[in-house]
Amino acid sequence: MRKLLNTLFVTSEDLYLSLENGNIEAWQGKEKVAQIPLINLENIFYFGYKGASPALLGECVKRRIGFCFLTPHGRFLARASGLTAGNIFLHKEQYRMSDGEEKSLPVAKAMIAGKILNARTVLMRALRDHPLSLDEELFRNHIQDLLQAARCAADASSLDELRGIEGNAAQSYFSLLDFLILNDKKHFYFKGRNKRPPLDPMNALLSFTYTILAHDCASALEAAGLDSYAGFLHRDRPGRQSLALDLMEEFRSIYADRFVLTLVNNRVISAKNFEKKEDGAVWLNQEGRKSLLTHWQERKKEVITHPFLQEKIAWGLIPYVQALLLARYIRGDLDGYPPFVWK
Repeated sequence: MRKLLNTLFVTSEDLYLSLENGNIEAWQGKEKVAQIPLINLENIFYFGYKGASPALLGECVKRRIGFCFLTPHGRFLARASGLTAGNIFLHKEQYRMSDGEEKSLPVAKAMIAGKILNARTVLMRALRDHPLSLDEELFRNHIQDLLQAARCAADASSLDELRGIEGNAAQSYFSLLDFLILNDKKHFYFKGRNKRPPLDPMNALLSFTYTILAHDCASALEAAGLDSYAGFLHRDRPGRQSLALDLMEEFRSIYADRFVLTLVNNRVISAKNFEKKEDGAVWLNQEGRKSLLTHWQERKKEVITHPFLQEKIAWGLIPYVQALLLARYIRGDLDGYPPFVWK
C-alpha cells in the first residue's frame, strides 16, 4: 500500500479492505497488516480481487472518495464515487479543454516535449552504455536535434505545427533504433515503422507492446476520473481512446521501446516466437505473447524516482500518477501539466 497525491495505491492482490472508525483496515487472511485514515484521501486504486467491504465503499461514497477497482495487471474494472461529486465537473472541464485548440495546445505541447526529451534520453543512455558499438558523432548529432525539437514543441503555436515537429523528431529517433539492436541482426532489424499489419519481428513487438501500454494508460485515466476518449493532441474519433494515446506518447521510447530492446538483446524473445502470415504480416505466437506479458508485468514492479514528485514509485504506477497530475491540472489545482521526463 502506498499513498501518493492523496491517493492510496493498494497493489497487493491478497489484501481485503474494511472500515473501522474512519480508517481503512487492510487484512491479509485473518491478520490486520495496515491501517490508514480516510481523512485527506481523494482516491483509492485497488489492484486485486479480494475486494472491500460494503461499509468501506459506502463511507467512501459519503466522503466523495473515488474507489477504483482494477485487475492486478492494471485493467480497469469499475469505479465508485459519490452521487453529488462524481466526475461530472472534471469531465465537463476536460471536454471544454478538448473541444478548443487554444486550451488543448498547452497539454499537447507538454506531452510531446516530454516524449521527445525521453527519446533523447534513450539515445543518450545507449551511447553511454555501448560507446564502442555506436557511431558517437551520428548519435550526438541526433541527440542535439531532438533537444532542439523539444524546444520547438514547447513553443508551437498550433496543433498542426506540433504534429509536424513530433513527426520529424520521431523520424530522427527511429532512424537510429536499428543501431540499438545488438543481437541476432538476421531476424531482428528495424528499417522503419510499419503497422496494420507489422511486417517484421521488431515492428510486431513494438505494435504489441504499444497496444498493452495504451490499455494501461486508458485504465489509468479512467481510474483518475477522466474520459480516456477525449484527447488533446489526438482528436475525437469513434472508438478511439484519444487521451490514452496522448498520455502514452511520454512513455513510448523510455518504457515500451527500451522494454522491446531488452527482450531482444537479452535473447528473451527469439525468431521462434513469431509466425508469418500469407499476406506478409508477422505476429507473435502464443509462446511469444506469454513470454512478453510475463516480463512486462515484472518490469512494472521495478522502482524508479518520479522526476516531478521526487518519490520512489514502481514503473507500473507511473501512468496512474501522470493521470492524477493531469486531472489536477484540468481542475485548476496545477498551473501546468508536468509531463514525465525521465533522466
